[in-house]
Amino acid sequence: MRFLWVICGFVALGLGVIGIALPLLPTVPFLLLAAFCFARSSERLHNWLITHPRFGPPIEDWNAHGAIRRPAKILASASILAAFLISVVAGVRPMILLIQAVTLCAVALFIWTRPEV
Repeated sequence: MRFLWVICGFVALGLGVIGIALPLLPTVPFLLLAAFCFARSSERLHNWLITHPRFGPPIEDWNAHGAIRRPAKILASASILAAFLISVVAGVRPMILLIQAVTLCAVALFIWTRPEV
């Protein structure tokens, strides 16, 4: 079972790293999932992740305070806007745009109502 947790942790970590560059692929939730998986499989990998200079601070902010730093909020909002604009330019049907707009607004609301560290 530990092997499965390690595999899931690496998949989540990989998706989180990809999410750094791709809009709408969230980085921090995947890092949180990776930390969760590694905590159940490998103390060494878990410690590496939560002490990593780039990945560790957002995980600790979330675990300690449920917080998201302002630069991450701004970047997430820009990604949300970019994804929606891509859909508009691509000519996505109005009903799909409406569903996407409602969903993205809910995500943005969640992000901006989280405390900051």
